[in-house]
Amino acid sequence: MRMYSRCWLVGAIAILVSSAASAQIASVAGSSFVAATNAAMSQYRVNPDDDLEINVWGEQRLQRDVHVLPDGTFNFPLVGQVLAQGRLTRDIEAAVTEGLRSQYRGEVPQVTVSVKKPSGLSFSVMGKVHSAGTFAPGRFVNVLEAISLAGGPNEFANLNNVMILRKTSDGLQPIHVRLGAVFRSSPNREQISAENIPVIMTGDTVIVP
Repeated sequence: MRMYSRCWLVGAIAILVSSAASAQIASVAGSSFVAATNAAMSQYRVNPDDDLEINVWGEQRLQRDVHVLPDGTFNFPLVGQVLAQGRLTRDIEAAVTEGLRSQYRGEVPQVTVSVKKPSGLSFSVMGKVHSAGTFAPGRFVNVLEAISLAGGPNEFANLNNVMILRKTSDGLQPIHVRLGAVFRSSPNREQISAENIPVIMTGDTVIVP
């Protein structure tokens, strides 16, 4: 009976530690998220099912929220069908500007495109986490939040050797991340900076060894 109680106590402590770790992940993730998201959005390639916000300076009739269709396109007034899949927002701005050129005698007003909801963003988390899998959160997340969505690291995880495998035109790019300091009582500002806690991009695979 005494051995059973001891095992139950050890199990309960493990659960509490795991829950605390996941909570700490979510808390720290928010501290550097805004700056990292702004940087990531400029490098984000649009996916089907994403929602975009398009503004044409001084043209109220051309302020639109558009949804990227499964074929990777959307329709825009005076322009018609625009290809969005695989493009950066600045590429879409250029395409819309070119499509509007015939409607203006002079310069086309400034066009701005932003990702309102990256519903097409998906990534995978594998390794020593509690719930490995593929996730589509419908918002930008950083590597800490990605691990949190996977239930947090288990007690055997090596958080100083986390790797993000990112798909690029040149193949898979490994990004090494050291997260052990995040679980200390007082991580410093540099350790939780946007540079050290990268934002996840669509198609990424996060590996927690």
